[in-house]
Order: sequence, then structure tokens, then C-alpha cells
Amino acid sequence: MELCVALDLPSAGQNIALATALHEYDIWMKIGFRTYIRDGKAFIDTLKQINPNFKLFLDLKLYDIPNTMADAAEEIAQLGIDMFNIHASAGEAAMRCVMERLGEFEERPLVLAVTALTSFDELGFRLIYGESIAKRAGEFAQMSYRSGLDGVVCSAFESKMIKSVTSQKFLTLTPGIRPFGEDAGDQQRVATLEVAHAEMVDYPVIGRPIYKDANPASKVAEILKEISRF
Repeated sequence: MELCVALDLPSAGQNIALATALHEYDIWMKIGFRTYIRDGKAFIDTLKQINPNFKLFLDLKLYDIPNTMADAAEEIAQLGIDMFNIHASAGEAAMRCVMERLGEFEERPLVLAVTALTSFDELGFRLIYGESIAKRAGEFAQMSYRSGLDGVVCSAFESKMIKSVTSQKFLTLTPGIRPFGEDAGDQQRVATLEVAHAEMVDYPVIGRPIYKDANPASKVAEILKEISRF
């Protein structure tokens, strides 16, 4: 299990301050929509200057027609990031198109597919996708696996099931982790680190419990110590 810290603060300065506070840890950093749209590649370069060993996850959740997604994936691969994501519901043709395009690179980032956003509850998800979260997440994961992706984004509660219908090596990244049972905020399906471990999660994503703490570096040390127990 490898910690991924969400850089979701309102300004570049705040995100840079958080990354600087955590510079001693060789961990994953998640760069989301707002941050990337506002701060762009310069922000990626700044993170690498703070700690060249940070691993960077670009969380843009691509969703478009196959060729447009592949074009975007090709551009992303040239940014020097380590992982990005697309929506599985874009379809198998789109996912295959992305992976074929990335096959042209000597080294490529990991590619994960979003199954069900962790902000969904069962009712909200069923209204859009017509199935339960677990059933559709499993189907999306199998599509992603067949298409050659490296893993999926899901809640901790689908992680073990997804590995059972794909491969134990198929990666799962899970937002909505509240390491020690902190407030869930706008997430519906949240889990502690203990639950994430039991569900075989590879990358727990943690944001608010870290950046809202008075001492983020101390909080990360506490989280890493908990992870090392497993």
C-alpha cells in the first residue's frame, strides 16, 4: 500500500506549501482538475523541484470519444507524470485506443479507469447506470482489464472484489480514505486504512485529514506508520 496525498487546496501557494511540508517523504501526490486547470505544467515542475522522488498522479478523469481521449493521453504522457485516469464508462473502444497510443512510448504512465465515483450512494448511482455500484464496478473493472489498463479507481469496498474478477496484480486506487475515521465530508463510501488494507487497496488517497491537520507532516508520519503495520 502506497500513500497518495490529494493536493486539493484552493491556491497554488497552499498546495506548494503542503508539498514542501511533506518534502521528506517519497510519496504519491494527486493533482486534480482545479489545480491542473489553474496551475498547469508549471505546478508539476515545481513539485519535482520540491522532491524529485514524488510520484505524480494526474486526476483528470478523461471522458470523450476514443481518438480525442487518445490524443489527450499522448499529451499527458509527455508531462512527466507517473499515473493518470480515464472513465471506464467511456467504453472499451476508448480504453483500447488510449492504451494503443501509449504503446508508442518507451516509458508510459500507469493508466487507471474510474469505475464509480465515491460521491455516489446506491440510489444516485442506480439512477444513472441502472445497476448496483458493486455489479457495475466489477463490469467496468473487467472491461478495463481486458483493455490493457493497469488498474481502476474505486471505493475501498469494491477493491477486493475487483481483484477477484480481474487479477491480484490489477491496481486499485481509492479516494475517500479517512485514515482513522475522520469526518466523511462530501464522500459517501469512505473507509479507514484498516478497511483499505483488508480490501487489498494499493493506493489510498488522503486529502482533508492531512491538509486540515495542524501539522500535516506529523499526520503523514502517523499514516505511514499505520501502513507499515500491515
